[in-house]
Amino acid sequence: MTNEFVLQVNGEPRTARATGVTTLLHVLRDQLHLTGTKCGCNYGVCGACTVLLDGKPARSCLTLARMCGQAAVTTIEGLATDGKLHPVQQKMIDCGAVQCGFCTPGAVLTAKALLDANPQPTRTQVRAALCGNLCRCSGYAAIVDAVVSVGENHV
Repeated sequence: MTNEFVLQVNGEPRTARATGVTTLLHVLRDQLHLTGTKCGCNYGVCGACTVLLDGKPARSCLTLARMCGQAAVTTIEGLATDGKLHPVQQKMIDCGAVQCGFCTPGAVLTAKALLDANPQPTRTQVRAALCGNLCRCSGYAAIVDAVVSVGENHV
């Protein structure tokens, strides 16, 4: 049975429809047209579908949409403010950490969650936080550089 419900997405209430097995990934992409969240493996392994639920990274391909309740869902589209990129987004560009871009939204959101919890992480902590975000294009060095750089510039 399909039911209508409200999700809090990027700071705004959004109405969606879902059955008991509809994932958050499919609601975000297919109903709310927030296509920055990518469908990679659809098994929770690659991290391309990562969003933030109440500030914590979550695999939207494994998260049942109706189970989100009133949790705050943040997608990559919700990071920029007044047309200005979030510092993690900007540093990813500045450090050349964006290649094909498929993994980038999930990696950015994971990095944001890390930096919110630990504003000045070490390279080892950044690598550990990003271990669930697979990137086929890079050796991760530029991604780690970008996240560490945001932390170094944090005052």
